[in-house]
Amino acid sequence: MKAPRSFTRVFAAVVLACFAGAAPAQQPYPGKPIRVLIGFSAGSEIDTIGRLVVQKMGEGLGQQLIVENRLGAGGTLAAGQMASAAPDGYVLLINSVSHAGVQALYPNLPFDTVRDFAGISQLTSAPNVLVVAPSQGIKTAGELIALAKQKPGQVNFGSAGVGSGTHMTLEQFRLATGIQVTHVPYKGVPEVLTDTATGRVNTSFAPIGNTLAMIKDGRLVPLAVSTAVRSPALPDVPTLSETAVPGLDWDQWYGMFAPAKTPRPIVNQLSREVARVLALPEIKERIANRGSTPKPSSPEEFDAFVRAEVAKVGKVIRDGNIRID
Repeated sequence: MKAPRSFTRVFAAVVLACFAGAAPAQQPYPGKPIRVLIGFSAGSEIDTIGRLVVQKMGEGLGQQLIVENRLGAGGTLAAGQMASAAPDGYVLLINSVSHAGVQALYPNLPFDTVRDFAGISQLTSAPNVLVVAPSQGIKTAGELIALAKQKPGQVNFGSAGVGSGTHMTLEQFRLATGIQVTHVPYKGVPEVLTDTATGRVNTSFAPIGNTLAMIKDGRLVPLAVSTAVRSPALPDVPTLSETAVPGLDWDQWYGMFAPAKTPRPIVNQLSREVARVLALPEIKERIANRGSTPKPSSPEEFDAFVRAEVAKVGKVIRDGNIRID
């Protein structure tokens, strides 16, 4: 005897409802390790700060954050890989002020530095330090400027690579003073500081955290810092603004990004975690010991900051007629 059709429909609905109720709930984020790409060499300041922050983030999120150094094209290789990754919060990027200039330097990039990135939070801010070897016999930024004007094109300036934050600081300095110098790009900060200390290049700008040990042991002489105020880590070192270039203010910032379409709850969760880590006393102390300042920000604040930096750095690149050969 066949069951009535109405009974069959009711029975099917009950079975479907049971299966639906038995479906597993969506796993909360993060459910697996997170990759964090950094486009600069191990031992650079962005790498040191980045690893310091993500280690503690992993403890708070309950998942490991794995740093991968993906070098190439001024950080654009790492940025491009993250921008094209699935927007699920499992591939992130830590980048620097160089991120703001790559669109102007590389007009054919497969990504847009504003449209294709969701800011999570700024991490830190710090000055770059203008340094020379003791053998150069230069004691002040004014003496360096005078030498460069006396010998146009003969003073060599090292940087961490074309478009890097150290290169952009040099270009701002060059434009403000009118000097002609020869730019010597390296693959990273450790390499340029080694050659600055040995005199293979006359001078360089470098993140303060990378220079402190070499200044302390006498391998480098600090001439000035690039920010508008002196650094507590080098209180006796003047700013460029107060000594040689009135109004110059250039900082080396680092920040964390996700792909643009990453769900907002994930972006906000990561931003809160960054803020929590940067407020930890031990992290604040370690960052301060490197001459940096924690700068946690909301995603909205960081996005607005990056847009302003893109305009600022882009102007320096255009005014300096900086090109990729």
